[in-house]
Amino acid sequence: MLSNKKDLSLTDRFLNRIERTGNKLPHPVILFFILSAFVLVLSWFVSLFEVAVTHPGTGETIRAINLLSKNGIRRIFTEAVSNFTGFAPLGVVLVAMLGVGIAEKSGLIAAVLKKTVLSAPDKYITAVVIFAGIMSNIASDAGYVVLVPLGAVIFAAKGRHPLVGLAAAFAGVSGGFSANLLISTLDPLLAGLSQEAAQLIDSGYTIPPTVNYYFMVASTFIVTVIGTWVTENIVAPRFGEYKGDHEEELEEISAEENAGIKSALIWLGITLVIILLMTVPQNGILRSDEGNLIMGSTPFVGGMVPLIAIFFLVPGLAYGRKTGSIKNSDDIAKYLDETMAGMGGYITLAFAAGQFVAYFNWSKLGTILAIGGADFLQAINFTGLPLIILFIVVAGFINLFIGSASAKWAIMAPVFVPMLMQLGYSPEFAQMAYRIGDSTTNIITPLMPYFAIIIAFAKKYDEDIGIGTLISTMVPYSIAFMIGWTILLIIWFVFNLPIGPGGVLFY
Repeated sequence: MLSNKKDLSLTDRFLNRIERTGNKLPHPVILFFILSAFVLVLSWFVSLFEVAVTHPGTGETIRAINLLSKNGIRRIFTEAVSNFTGFAPLGVVLVAMLGVGIAEKSGLIAAVLKKTVLSAPDKYITAVVIFAGIMSNIASDAGYVVLVPLGAVIFAAKGRHPLVGLAAAFAGVSGGFSANLLISTLDPLLAGLSQEAAQLIDSGYTIPPTVNYYFMVASTFIVTVIGTWVTENIVAPRFGEYKGDHEEELEEISAEENAGIKSALIWLGITLVIILLMTVPQNGILRSDEGNLIMGSTPFVGGMVPLIAIFFLVPGLAYGRKTGSIKNSDDIAKYLDETMAGMGGYITLAFAAGQFVAYFNWSKLGTILAIGGADFLQAINFTGLPLIILFIVVAGFINLFIGSASAKWAIMAPVFVPMLMQLGYSPEFAQMAYRIGDSTTNIITPLMPYFAIIIAFAKKYDEDIGIGTLISTMVPYSIAFMIGWTILLIIWFVFNLPIGPGGVLFY
């Protein structure tokens, strides 16, 4: 916590205010229940005035539905379970995490991160730490507890200030949270929320997890370059030479870990060959009957989530068997149980968010707000890139107070996705812009769940470090990431580049 002394700087007082405001917000689960109740009351209030809009696609007149009517209350009770089980991101995240959990619990992910960083030449170590941080997001939050402290250890062992290494790793893991060279667990989660929001306008609209893939691959390299530049030119000079007493020695990858990684790579290759045999031939099993692989509703797109799970599960099993971390089927079952136990908080959140999304859909408030808002923005001629840039900034600002990417998008998507669709922008483009704002301010909000853990890691090297020091260290990364990443989006927009398989810029 920052001090409340009168001599605090303007920046510290601003950060204090953010922290106090954010701490007053309820837990995301409670927040969704409050929002659900608010939608119920608002649906009654708006229906009193018979507010209506005309759907631009169908010409249908859409009026607000009072959910506090007899039929509305009946629906609230009878469909509560289906609102939960039908909540799009619920199943996709749990299925994907089955595979990711085996890879994490077996030790594969930690070993790969360690080997990647330790094998890098000294002159590239900063870039490799940041790149590894970005890639660690395929395993959700593993990078926070594995790579951030490892970054400090590596820099200390190489005679550099450990807090510079910690900052670089934190920037990659958290600031680059949405970028990756692979489809991560975040992709199907956000796609499910975007799809539900898009169906407020177009009931048949589908969004596969791959829709932002091309842009996120490019973002991985952009964020790595920007993060490296900020580290070497702003953060490292600010810390200077490390004069502390804490010394570190790098623990090399063991022969057992190396053997495990090799086994994992072999089995990953075998898995990839099998998938290619089912996708490359024109009559491949995972293609549609017409021979399509990506376009339309195909087995490959529909089976993307199980494929993600398999790509983690098979190498994780191979690594575990080789290193002994998986001795028998009981170990596999135990790791799966532990993974699902760790998802308890998310399951609770999904129940609350599922009710909110359903109520918002039933009430027609989202459609009314989207069409009315789009008409207003068109009337004042506020569209195009200025609107998209403002949307990124708004997402980044909200992220200071609500850290969860899924919780935030569950609130924002039902409003912004349909609104941007009315202005001609695709749901996947709206999702792509949101991911920039969500990622870039992760590293400067005290409300991010791992923020306290990062400070604890830092105190190992500097007992006096506090929240203000960490945030001031990370602000240059946040600003540079938002500017650089937004410029990349503008380039994509101007040249109408493909954003990912199954994804387009314009609706």
